[in-house]
Amino acid sequence: MADTIGKEDRKVSEPWDVPELIPVRMLNEFTYCPRLFYLEWVQGEFEDNADTREGRFQHRTVDRERERVERDPETSEAGMIRTTSVLMSAPEEGLIARMDLVEFDGHTAVPVDYKRGRVPDIPGGAWEPERVQLCAQGLILRENGYNAKYGVLYYVESRTRVDVPFDDELIHRTRSLVQELRKTAARGQIPPPLQDSPKCPRCSLVGICLPDEVNYLAQRVAAADRIRRLTPPRDDRVPVYVQEQGAYVRKSGDRLQVTKDGETLADMRLLDVMELNLFGNVQVSTQTVRELCQRDIPIAYYSYGGWLSGITVGMGHKNVELRLHQYGVATDPVARLDIAREIVAGKIQNCRTFLRRNHTDPPKAALDELKRLRNKARRASSLDALLGIEGAAARVYFSHFAGMLREPWDWDFTGRNRRPPRDPVNALLSFCYALLTKDALAAVLKAGFDPFLGVYHSVRYGRPALALDLQEEFRPLIADSVTVSVLNNGEIKEQDFVRRAAGVALTEKGRRKVLEAYERRVDTSVTHPVFGYSLTYRRVMAVQARLLARRMLGEIPRYVPFVTR
Repeated sequence: MADTIGKEDRKVSEPWDVPELIPVRMLNEFTYCPRLFYLEWVQGEFEDNADTREGRFQHRTVDRERERVERDPETSEAGMIRTTSVLMSAPEEGLIARMDLVEFDGHTAVPVDYKRGRVPDIPGGAWEPERVQLCAQGLILRENGYNAKYGVLYYVESRTRVDVPFDDELIHRTRSLVQELRKTAARGQIPPPLQDSPKCPRCSLVGICLPDEVNYLAQRVAAADRIRRLTPPRDDRVPVYVQEQGAYVRKSGDRLQVTKDGETLADMRLLDVMELNLFGNVQVSTQTVRELCQRDIPIAYYSYGGWLSGITVGMGHKNVELRLHQYGVATDPVARLDIAREIVAGKIQNCRTFLRRNHTDPPKAALDELKRLRNKARRASSLDALLGIEGAAARVYFSHFAGMLREPWDWDFTGRNRRPPRDPVNALLSFCYALLTKDALAAVLKAGFDPFLGVYHSVRYGRPALALDLQEEFRPLIADSVTVSVLNNGEIKEQDFVRRAAGVALTEKGRRKVLEAYERRVDTSVTHPVFGYSLTYRRVMAVQARLLARRMLGEIPRYVPFVTR
């Protein structure tokens, strides 16, 4: 009996409509790790690392479509034809592939797949995902009328060819994996992470997958001390802030340049840029915007006074599945309240800890009240009740905020006010909250969310409600901390503020000082209270956005906020 897949078997009416043709590269990913395949193909996730960049570099010679004919020296007649970057499909097999190299000799064809690194020291000299991928290319060639009996894996580092015969066992395994792939994709449920697998540390999507973290929170593993830190603690790229009015940002080759009146103010590699932040009347070239969009580098726009006006990103995240679950949670009062309780309880806990650590004479009554309100938030019966609890906690917290300030001159701070801030402390808080909103917005966009649909903050036109949800637990840890530190350390003085009518704002020099302090804070390493490893605050925010996604997708039973001890 022929081991084939009929077209009727490939038509699905499940949550995700699987395309007729499966890319052979995705078959490789599925064989290696079904969860990796699902993240990449169904949810549209991708992240570069050193291995993927090196792989692209090693493929550069076979990624261009070209043909070379080799002649037989005896007869001078055309013999083998080698063609690179061959795109071919097989509708009956349900496969499509762009093959690195195919060696044609009449009706015989041999697919050659380039692999970085050395030949693995295992029987046959090839791992199963590579053998399956090569066999799938052979099946495509066969359906197109060629005689393909074997393929070749070429290992670039060791410059060695390894022949892979297409025997009945490998063909059966390949076709079975194609069927399993289709069922997994059509099911609309992400496979669980691998457990303590050596495959995870080198995977480029490990910071998105969070295998150890998800397994622990989903109660698949017992001890938190077994969680590996599989991603770097910090991002080596840096944010770029441009405040100089009339400055112009342009792209020159692979570099980002900031100029004004013919003078170069800054010049850096695009590889080193995390984000571009523009304040007031700063111009940016169309070529720069396009390049940053292609590189998935956000551009944030602020008013001259520091109000976040908007953000430019590329085509947007392809994870439609996550957004569908997000819409489901947003319209489910029970699910919304479940997540919102954790968000508010986490914020109140962090406010209490920050007040206890920084107040000159920690007020016991206030600390006790914040503890009571935190516990009450976890039992709130509705979102309206939760809003009331958060408001009560904020009044207690800010009524004692001045007790954390040690500067001798009068800051005239009696509580939180804004639009516009009426005193220097509130001007600092508002500016830091705007910076925090930008970072939270970048984190939820990177995770694939719709940033305007929150679970705690209500939908309001133009307001990034989900970003505001995410930033709640980080307000005291980042924004309030920066405000207190720049005042207590004497980094900000009276002359760094300007008063206009009833409002107070930072000067350009004052904003620069706060930006430096803010970046120091988000780049500070902190031990994660649940997972036990160290990350910068900016990385922690990205992890929390991913955990929120895992909660909405139903992978973990509850969202766990980040709280310091």
